[in-house]
Amino acid sequence: MAFNLAMYPISYVAQYNPASGKWEERWFQADSITFDQLSKMSAAEQNDVYAKRNVFGLPLVNYTTQYALGCFEGMKAYPRKDGSLSIFRPDQNAKRFHNSMAGLYAPAFPEELYIKASIEFLKKNRELGYIPEYKAEWEKDTFAGADAVYMRPFMYSEGAIGVGISKAPYVIICATTVSSYFKGSNTKAVITDRIRATENGTGWIKCASNYVPSALAKKEAEEAGYMEVVFLDAKKRKYVEEGSSCNIFFRLKSGELVTPDLCGTILPGITRSSVIALAKAEGVKVSERRISIQEAVKKCVECFVTGTAAGITPIESITWKGKEYVFNDRAPGELGKRLQSKLKGTQYGTVTDVNGWNVSV
Repeated sequence: MAFNLAMYPISYVAQYNPASGKWEERWFQADSITFDQLSKMSAAEQNDVYAKRNVFGLPLVNYTTQYALGCFEGMKAYPRKDGSLSIFRPDQNAKRFHNSMAGLYAPAFPEELYIKASIEFLKKNRELGYIPEYKAEWEKDTFAGADAVYMRPFMYSEGAIGVGISKAPYVIICATTVSSYFKGSNTKAVITDRIRATENGTGWIKCASNYVPSALAKKEAEEAGYMEVVFLDAKKRKYVEEGSSCNIFFRLKSGELVTPDLCGTILPGITRSSVIALAKAEGVKVSERRISIQEAVKKCVECFVTGTAAGITPIESITWKGKEYVFNDRAPGELGKRLQSKLKGTQYGTVTDVNGWNVSV
């Protein structure tokens, strides 16, 4: 189970009031059906329930639906081995969401309100039994197939027609249960000719419009037999930027771990920054710098991508200009596996959280 539309019954809705300068909050509860009750329903009955959930009475025609003027976050809450539930680094998601809204010239959602609403959201849905329970069997594959709560806070414009800027946006938080993101028999990637972001554009903002070229490129890659797609820079078509919805890392023969620097066209990933911190704690030389595709395929011995949904996922090869460049004999690299073990262990509570990244619910 990766992403699905089995959305939780309770959602958070807030709208900015330009007159008062305040965010007006409310909760939307579609029903009071527990997860156990839902699981006993037929597929048709479940579909009927899902169709009625998360219908907030929001305007259909607006800057978001017409022009993709909107942004969102992806963050996870994890059921932990001690029976508790925690959100992983919500302060960083709150900061990025604030910056994304500000980057779209919309009133920015306060970071402290973001965290407060997220915690309350989980508490309300947990009361209906919609939070997965920890399973010891998840430890066998280092939590590769473990369940987590995927939270989707997003900005939605007030009603509008004609290109413009949102002055009274909504912020909605909804969620569903997810497990592993990437599926399939291979972890091959291919360089795409498409462009994800340009200088002085919106590449650094987690905005809806960025994901259109990503979705198209990924679809083309999947049809050609690849799991993932990798973008190059728009100007020189030389430097590696990121994957379809994830950051990318290369471990070189020298031992250096390289990830493209945040130069305005690359999304500042929360998992990306976590991996950098974990690797540095191991004594690994980590560089945030430009890396050309030529250098990557020539010097790389291990490659992986990172993201909230992806976690740390190995890339066995990258195909560029029709030639496949294989890393580590197609096997997951040792560094990536160690970092994945530490990251997931920290999130699920089998490894001590020395960085204080988890916020208990």
